[in-house]
Amino acid sequence: MQYNVGKLDRAIRLLLAIIIATVGVYLESWWALAAIVPLLTGLFSFCPLYKILGLNTCEPKGA
Repeated sequence: MQYNVGKLDRAIRLLLAIIIATVGVYLESWWALAAIVPLLTGLFSFCPLYKILGLNTCEPKGA
């Protein structure tokens, strides 16, 4: 699997996952499950939507 999520993008996704999960648990809402998407894409540094759209936030090799 080729990575397409860069360091800053990954950090934002993980932070967003924590915030969404916390708010969802606090509100006792199903929104806590929505945290799975940014959590998994952040952990694996791969976003299927980025692949479809041809986006890549990783730094080029040798930079």
